[in-house]
Amino acid sequence: MRRIAISVAAASLSLVLAGCGALNATGSSDGASPTKGNDVTIGLLLPETANTRYDQFDYPIFKKKVEELTNDKGKVDYANADADAGKQSSQMQQMIKDEVDVIVLDAVDAHAIAGDVEKAKDAGIPVIAYDRLAEGPIDAYISFDNELVGEVQGRSLLEALGGDAGATSKIVMMNGSPTDPNAKQFKAGALSELQDAVTIAKTYDTKDWKPENAQANMAEAIAEIGADNIAAVYSANDGMAGGIVKALEAAGVTEMPPITGQDAELAAVQRILLGDQFMSVYKSYPTEADNAAEIAVARVQGKAIQFDALTSDRVDSPTHKDIPAQLVPVVALTKENIADTVVADGFYKVSDICTAAYKEACDKVGLK
Repeated sequence: MRRIAISVAAASLSLVLAGCGALNATGSSDGASPTKGNDVTIGLLLPETANTRYDQFDYPIFKKKVEELTNDKGKVDYANADADAGKQSSQMQQMIKDEVDVIVLDAVDAHAIAGDVEKAKDAGIPVIAYDRLAEGPIDAYISFDNELVGEVQGRSLLEALGGDAGATSKIVMMNGSPTDPNAKQFKAGALSELQDAVTIAKTYDTKDWKPENAQANMAEAIAEIGADNIAAVYSANDGMAGGIVKALEAAGVTEMPPITGQDAELAAVQRILLGDQFMSVYKSYPTEADNAAEIAVARVQGKAIQFDALTSDRVDSPTHKDIPAQLVPVVALTKENIADTVVADGFYKVSDICTAAYKEACDKVGLK
């Protein structure tokens, strides 16, 4: 709650400044100087394609916002690492060699990339950590409140279990990749809700967040615990939730236990409608991507007032303290609020969700 309150305050301040015309003011600070106009080149490094959000939402939204902020003069140099930390290192080194003006980095491996962040700093290129908090001397960080994400997931799971929740209820925890610092935060938040309320019979840290790895882990858990003895499954994201459902179906389960998720992927929204997944965490990628673009452009153009307004929170990484940050709020997505979240925000059209296979389920919740 504390961090979200700060984030909301930062967003509110940003809006007030915009209304006063102050966001176009150019100031000076230790971290920004007015050296660039609109002809900026921003390097955007995203981590993987297994999660559909990066190519479908983050990149195009970020690119569009940069163009808007720079009167179509700004350029985005985009690369995706396909979950390969070595590949991302090469991509970042190439951007440093190409002398981009600023790098927005969503790290595959937050620790391994630290040396390249240092190289960027030495070359005078600011680095904005996006979605995952990279180590090294980054200039700012924008993401969602990751511990809150885990808390929302854990709380939702307990609500789904209702009267059946208890210390003897066995659940499986399918956490994210051990190289992703966000995964550790999701896990910590979820455990703060679940640890004393249920029995965590099996827990996994899923390599590369891959659905097929989650499916294999879940098959192992089913073999050890027994499908009928699994009361619920904590899944850190939607892609893994899809793999978990496949493993349960292969084990003969026809009525799914409550399963969590994150990212509001289209397939997950449709599973939620059918009852195959209980919830997802909806994170406004347009807000995150738009604000990341604003932070990056403000940083390289030396607009210190705008930069400070957008990054008034502070976070610590394993290597650096008091990093300027913005943390974006999240929402628990269930079948009851699909219309008020992903549809209302233009994330999906009703026609995208309510295809023939899901029409009856859509009708039941009044999604038309």
